[in-house]
Amino acid sequence: MTNIILVILCLIIGILLQQLKELPKDAPKTLNTYLIYIVLPALALLHIPETELSFRLLLPVLTAWISFGVSWLLFGSLGKKLGWSKATTGCLIIVPGLANTSFIGFPIIEALYGGEGLKIALMVDQAGSFIIVSSIAIIVASIYGHEKKRKRDVTKKILTFPPFIFFLLALGMNIFHWEFSGTMHEILKAFAATLTPLALISVGLQVKINAETLSLKPLWYGLGYKLLLIPCLIFFVYQLLLPTNGILYKVSVMETAMAPMITGSIIAINHDLNPKLASLLVGIGIPLSFGSLVGWYYLVG
Repeated sequence: MTNIILVILCLIIGILLQQLKELPKDAPKTLNTYLIYIVLPALALLHIPETELSFRLLLPVLTAWISFGVSWLLFGSLGKKLGWSKATTGCLIIVPGLANTSFIGFPIIEALYGGEGLKIALMVDQAGSFIIVSSIAIIVASIYGHEKKRKRDVTKKILTFPPFIFFLLALGMNIFHWEFSGTMHEILKAFAATLTPLALISVGLQVKINAETLSLKPLWYGLGYKLLLIPCLIFFVYQLLLPTNGILYKVSVMETAMAPMITGSIIAINHDLNPKLASLLVGIGIPLSFGSLVGWYYLVG
């Protein structure tokens, strides 16, 4: 419950800080740079080395890849059909295509399904959402961004993207059973703990909710996909693959139904993929998801 209150409070703080004249205009960009270059690498080094890799977790992990793949197919097609700008299309592929499987997903899954559910959620986040946002999302951002980039440039961007570099390093640590302990572990925890408040304050700084923004059709296309369509797909398809009374099935559906991923919105904003829409998808999607998650929880039983 504390984490949920923190999420809402940080969003409100960000929105209220917009009123301060002393606040630099590029404050969100500065916060995002810190998150990408410091916090996300810290998260990778903190969690991935201690995560137990298992084939039984493959299906839950695949939900993140399915969600992003369907998002790319759907919004890529809709963007052409409805005449959206490339920036809007790219934003809708990335932000609704990624679920907030970590700092909203973790506390909710742990509260509902305990430690066993949290282990599954951790794998969905690290082997699914985290890899995608560190690599595939960068490809999408490069394709739909304003600047045309060669394949070599896109590859370089992925390979030099700090979270991806540290993900590979952390994966190597996992394989060789190396973990940080003592002072270094505590330092990583301290940096990782700043993700939720700073990321949400950054989003709040860019959220401007009014009648005009609420009437944006792409916003509701994105939220409709994230909160209803893709969890509905996983809900029915995974009934054929997993026991519906098992924890793997329940966590698979619930993690897919989480609000849009804040890190995904940061990637979209940093690549100038309709920053306003990216902020709204998260700023409105998070509070809305609290209601929709109740419905999905009762549906999965």
